[in-house]
Amino acid sequence: MKKLLFTPILLLITTLAIAQTGDIRGFVYDKDNGEPVLFATVYLSGTNYGATTDINGFFNIAKVTAGTYTLTCTYVGYDSTGVSIDLKAGRIVNQSLYMTQSSTQLAEVKVTAKKEEARSDVRVSSIKITPKEIKSIPGTGGQADLAQYLQVLPGVIFTGDQGGQLYIRGGSPVQNKILLDGMTIYNPFHSIGFFSVFETEIIRNVEVLTGGFSADYGGRISAVIDITSRDGNKKRFGGLIGANPFQANVLFEGPLLRLDEETGTSASFIVTGKHSYLEQTSRSLYTYIDSTGLPFGFTDLYGKVSLTGKTGSKLNLFGFNFRDNVDISNTSDLAWNTFGGGANFKLIPNFAKTIIGGHFAFSNYDITLNETDQRPRTSSINSFEIGFDITGYGRDSEFTAGLELEGPSTRFEFTNGLGINVLENAFNTNFATFLKYKRQLGNLVLEPSLRFQYYASISDPSFEPRLGLKFNASNNLRFKFAGGIFSQNLISAVNERDVVNLFVGFLSSPDQVTTPGTNQRADFRYQRSIHAIGGVEIDLTPNIELNVEPYYKFFPQLININRNKTSSTESNFVTEVGNAFGIDFLLRYDSRNLFLWAAYSLGHVNRDDGEQVFPTHFDRRHNINLVGNYKFGSSQLWEAGVRWNMGSGFPFTLTQGFYEDFDFEDGIDSDYVGANGNLGIIFSDDRNSGRLPFYHRLDMSLKRKIEFTKYLKVELYTSVTNVYNRENIFFFDRVRFERVNQLPLLPSAGMTMKF
Repeated sequence: MKKLLFTPILLLITTLAIAQTGDIRGFVYDKDNGEPVLFATVYLSGTNYGATTDINGFFNIAKVTAGTYTLTCTYVGYDSTGVSIDLKAGRIVNQSLYMTQSSTQLAEVKVTAKKEEARSDVRVSSIKITPKEIKSIPGTGGQADLAQYLQVLPGVIFTGDQGGQLYIRGGSPVQNKILLDGMTIYNPFHSIGFFSVFETEIIRNVEVLTGGFSADYGGRISAVIDITSRDGNKKRFGGLIGANPFQANVLFEGPLLRLDEETGTSASFIVTGKHSYLEQTSRSLYTYIDSTGLPFGFTDLYGKVSLTGKTGSKLNLFGFNFRDNVDISNTSDLAWNTFGGGANFKLIPNFAKTIIGGHFAFSNYDITLNETDQRPRTSSINSFEIGFDITGYGRDSEFTAGLELEGPSTRFEFTNGLGINVLENAFNTNFATFLKYKRQLGNLVLEPSLRFQYYASISDPSFEPRLGLKFNASNNLRFKFAGGIFSQNLISAVNERDVVNLFVGFLSSPDQVTTPGTNQRADFRYQRSIHAIGGVEIDLTPNIELNVEPYYKFFPQLININRNKTSSTESNFVTEVGNAFGIDFLLRYDSRNLFLWAAYSLGHVNRDDGEQVFPTHFDRRHNINLVGNYKFGSSQLWEAGVRWNMGSGFPFTLTQGFYEDFDFEDGIDSDYVGANGNLGIIFSDDRNSGRLPFYHRLDMSLKRKIEFTKYLKVELYTSVTNVYNRENIFFFDRVRFERVNQLPLLPSAGMTMKF
């Protein structure tokens, strides 16, 4: 009886306690240009209430006892700011804060928002990158680029300067999802591997998830690279112009409706473009490489309009066109073109404790490769994407639910070495829903999530539970774990036997899939993986961080194009089982004028096709990246950078012999006695049993900033790629019996003017 009376009393007390609280939320902006300030610390002075801004500058402090407070915001490089807040019970206060960049720099910062984020977020296999960090490493041609920074991350393998591809912890490029403002980019890297399609100056934040990512990301089984672009300047018109021997780039931005700090409303635009002319300049500057010039060309265009409302609600509209071309004399001619556009939004109601987000995008990608074998390869993918999500916040918790709809249509055609034509067309509809929950329980941070994926074209569902957790053993020591199940129905049209993979094509999972090494039908027709990743984070000093992550990825089913098809009745596809395991170390030092980075990766990547187990062609066992950046001189206007990379050799299949390959294209009338056939290659039965030599390269750069006015600035830079001219092997031409090296020493100089 006492329990029956006590229960409603307890519920009443709890309800009254909740009713006496409210929420404070809003955005933190740079006062000069209206850009969000990422990872700033926002707190109520004299209390334990606080939060950290996200990549949109948004913060939320939930379940605060009603009363009057001073809302304070601090961030390195900015003057602290504060405002008085009167919070009433059961209400929500929306408050924007504007921070002014500080004219003085602190010599040492003991506690930063980044450290607080490390304690409150799981962050397993997650590395966040800012434009400042991208610019900290020497750029080829002097121009910083995301493609070059990704190569120094632990667990990331890049296979070459020309036609190289990005492999992340055992996953092939098609198994990595690349997002720009929520939109999938199917080919983010140009054929000359130093450059991505993304202009560095428009990047706000990049999050690289090398495995174990939560259920809000789907459709890929290895990794995610999530790129967020910044808005145009909301206060003034400006831009930049840059040029070097590799490329020229321009950027223009400004307000369509100037930011009103009282209401927070604004509208702005930003457009960028870059174009390479290395093919022309290399004929005179780098004649020692090839007298005909380096055959690479690309053009990238991107535009965005941003609209912001009173409570911080936001709508972005964007579009892009990226082009690439390679014309290797008497060998191959490759060209690809991708274009698309879309919108994303965040809706923040005045009095609701939830935030609604969404996105819509469409894109088209076409690629064609013509080679001397007169067997052209073509591939295309057209896709639309629609997604909605809703997020609710508690004092120490966060809950997100979402829906996604995707409709990729693929076409792929090629003729194999036996003259068999392979043509695949597929129209797909992929539906997904996900739930994600985050809760902090004392020193423990839990992040369980669940994704349901349905591939309508193959009538296959996939249930994908995932879990992330972190235990804060102390302020300076944290243990973490992440794991889960992942799936995708997009497969690659790349020949994994090719060392140089310029052709990046796509197709969808087939209707019929057999288990590796058998004729039995598989239980499911999509590709699948299971991840298990651990880790420890140690703050050795306020400026030195050590991160160690062992990982294991199991791929129970991988699907590839059957390039050895011998008849029209044979399947166009083959299946494999695989795994990837290893350990990554990252040691990082960051102070006011010195940045040091040391990363080492030990990895094993294997495949089993039912006949033999073999290492993949990107199985680089050892990989070391050392990076340093130092600012010096009056007002730190000089900046020196250095990067050294060393990696063990990639596997390759040995050549066993040669034969005359006659295709009998005229049937019984073929003159097989008098005519000459092509040179055929007999490969070793022991696949990828050979190893190329070790790779290592040193890059250096030097920059000098000149400030004429507050807004008119010029940056002069010089760089040297492959300083000691290491002859790193790219591949061996078996037919000509010639070694082909990667790019030699490449000095460069350039200039960027901002206004």
